[in-house]
Amino acid sequence: MNLLQNIHAVDVLTFSWCMARKHRAVLTRLGRAISFSADGPFYAVAALLFWFTGYKELVLVMGVGFLLERIVYLVMKKGFKRNRPADALDNFSSFIIPSDQFSFPSGHTSGAFFIAYCVSEWFPSMNLMLYFWAANVGLSRIFLGVHFPTDTVIGALLGSTCAAVAIGMLV
Repeated sequence: MNLLQNIHAVDVLTFSWCMARKHRAVLTRLGRAISFSADGPFYAVAALLFWFTGYKELVLVMGVGFLLERIVYLVMKKGFKRNRPADALDNFSSFIIPSDQFSFPSGHTSGAFFIAYCVSEWFPSMNLMLYFWAANVGLSRIFLGVHFPTDTVIGALLGSTCAAVAIGMLV
């Protein structure tokens, strides 16, 4: 348990550093827009666009992979039950209302890295742009005050791993 306490202590220090930065208002507005771009409905729209433009195998990978990702994500959320920063830190309020109670792992980050991995397999020229977007989704979740840094790191690993598994199974 000491290892988890040490990780949490480093997480809190890093999180506090992020929250104390100058230009918080600009980062919050930008973070909301970036975070919003990783909401689930946009992935459904992307899948429909891929379907109607002939990328049916990509849509199959996305469907199977997201199912796997959501199952693992929910098991981890319910299993770890890590409090969000607003619940774990005194005198702190997040800048948005999170969609669920627990912090670990970040579902927005997981979904963004899942999409980045899958789409960049079909469109390698978009690799840099997709991963830049996914990384910024993770950062936005920290700067909005709803996740600690390790929540987003594990979210990125979860999304990438589920994409790799789905591609390996289906392609």
